[in-house]
Amino acid sequence: MADVLTADGDLAREGNRQITEVAVGVLMDSQSRYLMTTRPEGKVYAGYWEFPGGKLEASESVVQALKRELIEEIGIAIDSASTAIWREQLVDYPHALVRLHFCKVTRWTGVLTMREGQVFEWVNLPATVAPILPGALPVLSWLQSDLLT
Repeated sequence: MADVLTADGDLAREGNRQITEVAVGVLMDSQSRYLMTTRPEGKVYAGYWEFPGGKLEASESVVQALKRELIEEIGIAIDSASTAIWREQLVDYPHALVRLHFCKVTRWTGVLTMREGQVFEWVNLPATVAPILPGALPVLSWLQSDLLT
């Protein structure tokens, strides 16, 4: 597990918070581009760019949650046999303490449909979309490092 990433460290936090577990899909297409979406209106950090995913429900595995979230948010289905946790990052946001479980996804079925009014873009590295959600920033570094090895 990586160190804790603190987002907006100058803002107040409540003490003794529970960790919220979140499954995140890092979708890569055949042209080595990565799917990023904006956070929907009405959510914290609305308009920021992120990788799609969402909170684990009770008794759900990371892969089960990712499968559910990708269908709910962007209308695609992934194969759990080809999906595994790639990296994790604990992020301390002012509103929540979250553990992000990042899964690389290279195969899916369905057509991208932004079901929450998000915007999507297939990005190359270095990413040019902005602003990027703080929890997504390490992923861009990890992907860049993977390209160099």
